[in-house]
Amino acid sequence: MKKVKLRIVVIATAIATGSLFLGFVSQPIRAAQNAGAQVERPPTADNNAAHDPGAGAYAKRCAGCHGDQREGNLPGFPPLAGIDRRMPDNKIVDLVHKGKGRMPGFPGLQDGELTALIHYLHSPASAAQTAAGEKGSEPSSVAEAGGALFHQNCAFCHGRDAMGGETGPDLTQSKLVLSDTTGEKIAAVIREGRPDNKMPGFNLSPQEIRSLIAFIHMREAEARKHPGGRRGVAPEDLQTGNAEAGKQYFEGPGGCAKCHSTSGDLAGIAKRYQGLQLEERMLYPRGAKSTVNVTLPSGEKVSGIVAYHDEFTIALRDSSGAYRSWPTSSVQFSVQSPADAHIELFSKYTDDDIHNLMAYLQTLR
Repeated sequence: MKKVKLRIVVIATAIATGSLFLGFVSQPIRAAQNAGAQVERPPTADNNAAHDPGAGAYAKRCAGCHGDQREGNLPGFPPLAGIDRRMPDNKIVDLVHKGKGRMPGFPGLQDGELTALIHYLHSPASAAQTAAGEKGSEPSSVAEAGGALFHQNCAFCHGRDAMGGETGPDLTQSKLVLSDTTGEKIAAVIREGRPDNKMPGFNLSPQEIRSLIAFIHMREAEARKHPGGRRGVAPEDLQTGNAEAGKQYFEGPGGCAKCHSTSGDLAGIAKRYQGLQLEERMLYPRGAKSTVNVTLPSGEKVSGIVAYHDEFTIALRDSSGAYRSWPTSSVQFSVQSPADAHIELFSKYTDDDIHNLMAYLQTLR
């Protein structure tokens, strides 16, 4: 198997997973200050901007980023069609007023104009918004309906083709999707979400959930027909190295054994992390705590975990958990940052080094 240029892939992935969620968030208006309050909707269903003030407000303030038909502009701006399935009116109002990321807030949008905008966001999606499937495919009517729902509610994170997007994984490679032939497990995730991964639950009818599952399974089947078309890194891409050479690198030129122990902090690491997640932990050790040794004017030495450090102050938490700080000008100190050694290796790694080291780490079960 041809080896993937992992440094490029992992750096790109790290950038992608750190990208901003450019959705909506804001402060309640007078009509929705009480939790759970619903904005009263006018009876009109006309979405023409010339006659509907809600469509006019949308065209003026939202269409430039989220599309004329609420279809979204991926990957940066999610679809707004069907937003009422993801959050109640008072939450939508919050998001409109405060904004988030590059999206500005519109605190001046109040009363009748705001009510009309909320009504417009609730109105049925047009054909332009709900075009489902990929060119050249002929999905069933159920999967086609699921595609429309997927593009409205899921594509911002998981990609329009379910093969991974801004922050969501490739569903066509998901173990849950591959094993769930009845759709029960997928349905539970759709309804309940995954709060630990910041995925919300969705208030969808049983029929809508069935159509979503049909679309996801259709995309999984299509991906299986074209295995070279995936965009992510599969586990087998990271299993092409030589474990023995990786062990020699770990104990020798890589310098890994100076800080890590295969029977200590790395024991069983291949059970805790797999695939690209393990690769990222190896290259980007998030959460690694820096330590500091401080020598006071009296000669007393104090050591602990760095709690704060800037040009003027050095602070630590000692072994008892007590917080202590000093002006940097009045003490001598040295900081040891575990991540620095990983950063220094970036200019020295070869692709073989990374593949071999990964092969060795995957034996630590």
